[in-house]
Amino acid sequence: MSLHNIRLEVMQTLEKNIETFVDKFLITPEKIWQPTDFLPNSQSENFIEEVKEIRELSKDLDDDFWVCMVGDTITEEALPTYESWLLDIDGVSQHSENGGDNGWAKWLRAWTAEENRHGDVLNKILYLSGRVNMREVEITTQHLIADGFDIGTARDPYKNFVYTSFQELATYVSHNNAAKLARKKGFKMLAKMNKIIAGDEMRHHLAYVEFVKQIFQHDPSEMMLAFQHMMKHKIIMPAMNLRHSFEAKGSLFDQFSIVAQRAGVYTGFDYVNIMEKLVKAWEIDKITGLTDEAEKARDYLMKLPARMYRITERIVIPDTKYEFKWMNPI
Repeated sequence: MSLHNIRLEVMQTLEKNIETFVDKFLITPEKIWQPTDFLPNSQSENFIEEVKEIRELSKDLDDDFWVCMVGDTITEEALPTYESWLLDIDGVSQHSENGGDNGWAKWLRAWTAEENRHGDVLNKILYLSGRVNMREVEITTQHLIADGFDIGTARDPYKNFVYTSFQELATYVSHNNAAKLARKKGFKMLAKMNKIIAGDEMRHHLAYVEFVKQIFQHDPSEMMLAFQHMMKHKIIMPAMNLRHSFEAKGSLFDQFSIVAQRAGVYTGFDYVNIMEKLVKAWEIDKITGLTDEAEKARDYLMKLPARMYRITERIVIPDTKYEFKWMNPI
């Protein structure tokens, strides 16, 4: 049997239990939080006063923080790109052969629907804060969705699930760190909002980790090679193609990445820690029945976090003040 057909068979096997995954890792719209749970009620007589409080609290957080918030918001709002990408991987289709719902498509739509709330609530808090040029933010979002992205996985579900396992944990870290910074400045509502979003991302991370764990049980060698491939070529961030109006695709990412590290929202050490957590979560040191090539891949993966940590320690983050069109002066 070809590698392609083996992957399809494994995906079909996992799909049989997809309802279990949906029930375990996702929450129905009626029970989960919604953006308005955190925002001033526009129907309330106190609405204007609450908005004024948000604007005052927002002044205490520096430009680096708000640049990170803009990047996180735009990344969350680019969900149509990610859904369309994942719906194209092997083993996933809009409909099953018998004409009903494909289980994987059902998972991806429900997951996307949960994620969509993050962009909604973050966009609204940016708007109310008075700290950013919303038109420029909106232009960047439109560009990011229109430009699309290539995460280096092709249609391989194994590589895609390594990517989502990593990326969901990365967004957890980013939102969790943003929550800590907001809390330090006394902006409790923004801190709670980021903390709750981080909780969603952790749930999603655990789901994708479980998918990969089960693939290791069915096809350990190919799953190991897919993991190695993704770590060797590095995880490309969804915001890779960030750009301002009238600028080239990807022209902003390096500056944004530096600001995120400088602010402590997402650093090189976070990247290494996530890699290490995945190695442990999938217990790759205990997996048996590997081919010689997969054994070499395992050795590479076991040594990689320590090597990457040493490299990260040598990186110097510049304190350059970058001009982002997104930012308004206080």
